[in-house]
Amino acid sequence: MSNFTNTYHALGTEIKLTVFQEGQVPALDKAYDLIQYCEDLLTVNRTKSEIMSINQASGKYAVPVSQISYDLVKEAVRVSQENHGFNAAIGPLVKLWHIGFSDAEVPSENEIDHRLKLTNPGRIMLNDRERSVYLLDEGMELDLGGIAKGYIADAIKKLWLENGIDQGIIDLGGNVLLVGKSDHESGLWNVGVQSPFDTRDDYLGVLKTMDYSIVTSGIYERFLNKKGHSYHHIMDPKTGYPVKTDLLGVTVVSPRSIDGEIWSSLGFYNNYAGTLKLLDNNSIGLIFVYKDRTIRLTDNLKKKFTLTDTSFTLV
Repeated sequence: MSNFTNTYHALGTEIKLTVFQEGQVPALDKAYDLIQYCEDLLTVNRTKSEIMSINQASGKYAVPVSQISYDLVKEAVRVSQENHGFNAAIGPLVKLWHIGFSDAEVPSENEIDHRLKLTNPGRIMLNDRERSVYLLDEGMELDLGGIAKGYIADAIKKLWLENGIDQGIIDLGGNVLLVGKSDHESGLWNVGVQSPFDTRDDYLGVLKTMDYSIVTSGIYERFLNKKGHSYHHIMDPKTGYPVKTDLLGVTVVSPRSIDGEIWSSLGFYNNYAGTLKLLDNNSIGLIFVYKDRTIRLTDNLKKKFTLTDTSFTLV
């Protein structure tokens, strides 16, 4: 089977897009154009974007935005207001800690307490008719970093299917979304699940799946070491500190990549038992990887996942 892969850099990561017919190669650049367009709208790592316009107007007025931005904000707010750990209003805390950047520091208790008051998702007002977003309190900030890549991956898959691309791989650096059937007789894909102790090319196991999304989040890629303590980048909206957890990584298998992003966050906040209580959709499966090298799977993945790294143990 021939494949045609282009590598790009966007969304703060390396992106690999693959098709399997030479005549479909132009679809790779079209997908990259879509990524750049969405990033221009949604990023909070530049001074100008639609999301930054919403943040800069916090406490002042509502901001009308494009359909893409509005749809994503609306979904993020819906999940945030369920208060299970995912919070699109976490921006002030993310900015305060700034983990993963050269100026990252451990904030004071007073700074954390002040920013926590600005992370209430109930203070985000949406107007469907005007397609506008209003952050009611000055200093509030949206951060869609925990959901935007999934939204963009789903948008690429939709674009490809509409243009007759019936087989491909969308890899947005930790977010893999499969398109169509594989060339195996079963039509299923074999996907390596990343080991949290190693580089991106080392796997702890192989997952056999339909053309689903595989999203992996972990505390091992961005962290801050200060005075003998290590702080990862996944913030707890209840405490203002990184989530206290024995988890190293959570992988989510789901039909939509945006759901993979959401459930990987929920997995970290709620751990294995708590996440099972929230799950009401059997099409979503999770793999929990712990610091003691144990792995827990949801029941719907137990026949689909094969452990290949014998230093780990399935529980």
